[in-house]
Amino acid sequence: MAKTLELQFTTQLGKSANVSVDDPIEPIDTAQVKLAMDNLIAENVIQSSSGALVAIKGARVVERNVTEYEIL
Repeated sequence: MAKTLELQFTTQLGKSANVSVDDPIEPIDTAQVKLAMDNLIAENVIQSSSGALVAIKGARVVERNVTEYEIL
């Protein structure tokens, strides 16, 4: 089961942008996540197609199950 921490932001143009972190450390420390997201906004290190990240929208852990089948 693959898990991803999805950081959700609002951009300069009011659109949504996500940053994904594979295999997050659990349990999630929400204070650390908020601090990291605030730093990404303050340092302006990520630009999306709709501009810079300007606000935190949320964060979530996404789980994904993959079952592979051998097809001959």
